[in-house]
Amino acid sequence: VQLQASGGGLVQAGGSLRLSCAASGRTLSEYIMGWFRQAPGKEREFVAAINRRGVITRYADLVQGRFTISRDNAKNSVYLQMNSLKPEDTAVYYCAADRGISVSMVSTSYDYWGQGTQVTVSS
Repeated sequence: VQLQASGGGLVQAGGSLRLSCAASGRTLSEYIMGWFRQAPGKEREFVAAINRRGVITRYADLVQGRFTISRDNAKNSVYLQMNSLKPEDTAVYYCAADRGISVSMVSTSYDYWGQGTQVTVSS
């Protein structure tokens, strides 16, 4: 499966962005989907993940209550709604697909990765 992330940009603190991840090559419903991010000089970290049917979600503590992951299998897409953005949310955001069984917060569980989209939050 090929993944294409989009929707990043520059936003002021307190603002919102909605990231999208479009899949091609395979049906997205075959995969658990996740979002990760990587800030300059830092390791890639988990943001959110969602199971195949969109019923189970998991969030990193840092984004819980501000970010919402969702998916539309009919559109072969997964989304990340980001509200109340903070400067520390600045990073490249990646979507990833996992063929496994459970919703994982570990990047090595994910089999396919998109190219990333830059999110910059100004103070």
